[in-house]
Amino acid sequence: MHAQRTQFQPKDPAFAARVRESFGRQKAMHHIGARLRAVGPGWTEVELPHREELTQQKGFLHGGIIGMIADNACGYAACSLMPANASPLTVEYKINILAPGRGDLYVAEGLVLKSGRTLTVTRAEVYAETASGRVHVASMQQTVLTLADTPDTPE
Repeated sequence: MHAQRTQFQPKDPAFAARVRESFGRQKAMHHIGARLRAVGPGWTEVELPHREELTQQKGFLHGGIIGMIADNACGYAACSLMPANASPLTVEYKINILAPGRGDLYVAEGLVLKSGRTLTVTRAEVYAETASGRVHVASMQQTVLTLADTPDTPE
């Protein structure tokens, strides 16, 4: 994913601060303990430390939580390329869980594949990290709608 990180030019020179500020308002991300680790033009990384209360009955990170961090990584990757007066809205995604979520830290890497005027197609890869290595646990493809002239704040 890293090789494609430089192919886009942001429309807003202050995109990184705008994305970080928006992510900071996400009560759901705060609730689960997720943080925006990195942001660049057309890409982001969201990290989530392991917490027992986010697991399912077998002790793996719940698939819904994996989807949450992947959705945010993709949405904010798309947002990074939007004009300052626009906001993102997820309209569709497909996620494949590839391995059980077992780790100390989970990282969702979001990347824009195609940035359009109205729709942006993104991809996320989610990894579980431990002291012994990194396991690829999920892949997501997502479509994000650009809401033109719509502030990225509560209505």
